[in-house]
Amino acid sequence: MDNVLPDFTHEMAARARGALSVVGVDEVGRGPLAGPVTACAVRLDPDRVPKGLRDSKMLTAARREELYLEIVEVAEVSVAHASVEEIDSLNILRASHLAMERAVAGLKADHALIDGNLIPRGLGCGATAIIRGDALCLSIAAASIVAKVTRDRIMVDLAQQHPGYGWEANAGYPTRAHLEALQNLGVTPWHRRSFKPVHNILYQVISVSS
Repeated sequence: MDNVLPDFTHEMAARARGALSVVGVDEVGRGPLAGPVTACAVRLDPDRVPKGLRDSKMLTAARREELYLEIVEVAEVSVAHASVEEIDSLNILRASHLAMERAVAGLKADHALIDGNLIPRGLGCGATAIIRGDALCLSIAAASIVAKVTRDRIMVDLAQQHPGYGWEANAGYPTRAHLEALQNLGVTPWHRRSFKPVHNILYQVISVSS
C-alpha cells in the first residue's frame, strides 16, 4: 500500500457524477494533549499539481515545507481550526469534524473528499469518505500537507510562549518529555483538559489541595 501514489481517480469520479467544485479534506491534531485541531480543504488545478504529493506522514519536515509553498501557490486552499475549548466541550472527533466543516465552507465546494471513514454532518455539500485518502487521493494528500505544516507552525509559536514542554519538536503529542513536563510544570491554557493525562494531573492537584 505504501508504494501506491495518490492520483485523481476520486476527483474525476466526483466530477463524472456532476460535481463542479471538488475539494480534498484532511485534519491533523487529534492525538496531541495540547493545541487546536487543524483541518484543510484543497481544490487542485489538474494542470498544476505539485510533483511528489503524497501522505504528509511519508514526507520529511523539509519536504512538507517545500510542498506547502507550492500548494498554496497553485491551488485554492482553506485552513480552519477547532479550539482547545471546543475540543473539551464537544469531544475530539466532533471538534475535528467542525474544523473540516469550516475548511470546506471557505472554498464553497459542492463535493468534498474526506480522509477517513466518517463524513462530518455539517459540510453543506456532497461528500465521499475515503479510508487512507491521504495516500490515495491527490487533493487529500495536498490537504494533509497544508494542515500538518500549519499546525506544526502554530505549536512552534506556542512553544515560545510556554517553554519546557517540547512542543516545537513533539507538536503537543504525548511524548515522554511532554508528559514529564506536564507533571513538573503543570497544565497550560493550551492543554486539552478532557484528555486523560491532563485530566489526571488536574485531578491530582485538586485532590492534594482539597
